[in-house]
Amino acid sequence: MTISAITLTPLISLIAGVLILIMPRLLNYIIALYLIVAGLLGLFPNLAG
Repeated sequence: MTISAITLTPLISLIAGVLILIMPRLLNYIIALYLIVAGLLGLFPNLAG
């Protein structure tokens, strides 16, 4: 099974959403990490697999 950026981005979004619901104080860190990961996956699609 290969994981591409197209399938990885929604999975990261889902995990981030659940973490924000559980721990709202981490909102800034979760958004920052999501944006960094989404940007890296967009710039370097080979990182996803």
